[in-house]
Amino acid sequence: MEQEQHRDIIGIRVAALGWRQALDELTRGLDEKGPQRIFNFLNANNANLAMRDPGYRQGLSRCEVLPDGVGVEIASRTLHGISFPANLNGTDFIPALLVHVERPLKVALIGARPEMLAGAAKNFKILTPWHDFHQVSDGFFDKADSSQVLDRLAALDPDITLVAMGTPQQEIWIDGNIRQGHGRMVFGVGALFDFISGAVPRAPMAVRKMRLEWVWRLIQEPSRLWYRYIVGNPVFLFHVFRYKFRRAIRNSEIPA
Repeated sequence: MEQEQHRDIIGIRVAALGWRQALDELTRGLDEKGPQRIFNFLNANNANLAMRDPGYRQGLSRCEVLPDGVGVEIASRTLHGISFPANLNGTDFIPALLVHVERPLKVALIGARPEMLAGAAKNFKILTPWHDFHQVSDGFFDKADSSQVLDRLAALDPDITLVAMGTPQQEIWIDGNIRQGHGRMVFGVGALFDFISGAVPRAPMAVRKMRLEWVWRLIQEPSRLWYRYIVGNPVFLFHVFRYKFRRAIRNSEIPA
């Protein structure tokens, strides 16, 4: 992606692409022979993790990052005066990409619980029957010894690999293990398999259009998500405004 197609969000380089533009670019990337591309998604939660963990932040810097959610949209408006062209969250974008790509693909699925992995593979196949979906492994394998999972990936040589281990585990695992031959495009997709399998219901469309899906998720899973949203969202906004202030100070010190 060209330099002008990115924005700096608290020091993290995030793609600024429209929905159709992103679909077309990634489809071309799958059709053309080129280097492996790794994608992760930036939201308020893992942006906070990146601020606390330099190693995690460095891992994000080695992949392509797509904007996910209202938090990074607010950050873009605050830091750059304009929203991202599209919210490329993985829950919506990955199924849309699979539908958009017309030629048959081999898609590897890694992560989640066994029943959710199987359910996701089944429903992906219903959505896009021209693709082949391979359940490489659920998420409950020894991350310290991933050799069997990586051997299966290498034997499969997939076009797309979807890794659903949750943040920050999936980004760390991808950065430390995924290499050429493990997927032409690799995505860290969080809870995508939970949603696609139907095990976890998504918010009604009206709620999503109001950009309040995070409220819906908080109501559904308060004990797991309260800290992420009730504490994490204000912390993220603090990081954004502090970054803007420090950037203004730096710019004011540059001689005219």
